[in-house]
Amino acid sequence: MGTFYVDFYNEYPDTSYIKIPTNPLDRVIGQDDAVKIAMVAAKQKRHLLLVGPPGVGKSMIAQAMSFYIERPTEEIRVVHNPQYPERPFVEIKTREEVMAEREEETSTSGLIIDPKEAPTSVAERLGYRCSKCGFYSSPSDAVCPNCNSPKVQMGTQGPFGDVFNVIGAAFGVQNNLDKVTLTRRNGDHDEIIVYERYNDKIRVLDEKTLERRRRLEKKSPSKTIVPIDRNPFVLATGASETELLGDVRHDPYGGHPQLGTLPYERVIAGAVHEAHQGVLFIDEITHLGNLQRYILTAMQEKSFPITGRNPQSAGASVRVDKVPADFILVAACNINDLPYILSPLRSRIVGNGYEVLMKTTMKDTDENRMKYLQFISQEITMDGKIPHMTMEAAELIIEEGKKRAKMIDKKNNELTLRLRELGGLIRAAGDIAVFKGNKLIEKEDVEEAVKLYVPVEEKITKEYGSMAAAYSSENTTSQKDFYNYNLDDRSYE
Repeated sequence: MGTFYVDFYNEYPDTSYIKIPTNPLDRVIGQDDAVKIAMVAAKQKRHLLLVGPPGVGKSMIAQAMSFYIERPTEEIRVVHNPQYPERPFVEIKTREEVMAEREEETSTSGLIIDPKEAPTSVAERLGYRCSKCGFYSSPSDAVCPNCNSPKVQMGTQGPFGDVFNVIGAAFGVQNNLDKVTLTRRNGDHDEIIVYERYNDKIRVLDEKTLERRRRLEKKSPSKTIVPIDRNPFVLATGASETELLGDVRHDPYGGHPQLGTLPYERVIAGAVHEAHQGVLFIDEITHLGNLQRYILTAMQEKSFPITGRNPQSAGASVRVDKVPADFILVAACNINDLPYILSPLRSRIVGNGYEVLMKTTMKDTDENRMKYLQFISQEITMDGKIPHMTMEAAELIIEEGKKRAKMIDKKNNELTLRLRELGGLIRAAGDIAVFKGNKLIEKEDVEEAVKLYVPVEEKITKEYGSMAAAYSSENTTSQKDFYNYNLDDRSYE
């Protein structure tokens, strides 16, 4: 047992006693400089380029930044353009406007009542009440379940039905089997009242509610493509232009209003739009290739048009201009990939942001070992399927981190910060503990996991002596000839 742990046994019997910080940036281990810069970048809305190998905390920093920016205040919609449907309008709504609209929509829902609370004639016309025996049932029942008589659903409303129909039409409603329009006295004048079916209830709409409905119906139809209530952190893989930049779905009917779907309804936002007022994280940004120039355009203009990206699609003729795309870019790459970032894009990041070189090791001190314990506790808690770890087992994880710092980064008395694979080792030990039925991950579980959790290349080399020998034993004669012929051809690597 290491001397470090003697002082901690009483306070921390196992890793479940280690507190996990509530601040997400404090959960990033060993990257103090990067964390400080990320906090500044989030507050000042600056871009960030994180450079370093996989598993050192780049994505954690990017995601944590979204906790330090204001919540989105704008919703993005596309609105139908009746004069030129292929050019929908962009509409930006503030949070206050969105909340006011929601309240107005709620105010048009009317009053929901039980059918027995409605006038008898209304309940009968809408098919809730049997006119013969007075029994109430679902309007979907054509025959009364009580007396087996056909329900009477009148299509007229007496001698004044035509008058009510004319008045109701002025408010956009008509009498049918789903709705009944009547009048009632309200002070010194009569007002229109509409009763309509609402599942097993009846919805009551007064004159003010009908007027609000009319105002809503007069508005041009729209589609929300970036909602007000959204995650301000967007991870873009760059798997396709559509995912990154948006698209317009194909319609086999070409957007014909009677047959197809109108163009505005087929517009899809891209990651650059979804990250508006938030953080756009692009890992391995060099994999975007030429798509990097579109990211640069969006950063410069703070907007990016959405258009159909398949020339054979009906969406190719649709274009929505000036769709907002004002985001904080957090890009990540390996050191070897730096030359493949487009110079103008990198210049844009440097001109309005920071470049950060991630650390791969930290000093082996008591303070940093305590951070390792925090890391172990975090990994176990996030996994949710494995038990916590004894201090003896945790010491082995730390020693493994020290070993990897020496093997990979050639650093003595340091602890590795390539923590992703170390997290995999913790989960492997946890799985072994679960399989054994242990309540905690024991030292023996970690020792067994260290033997099992090794790269497959290392296993192949141990089994066959070399990768070439393994390849030779696994392939046919023709495959061997192909391999030998192209051994010096780097295009096959």
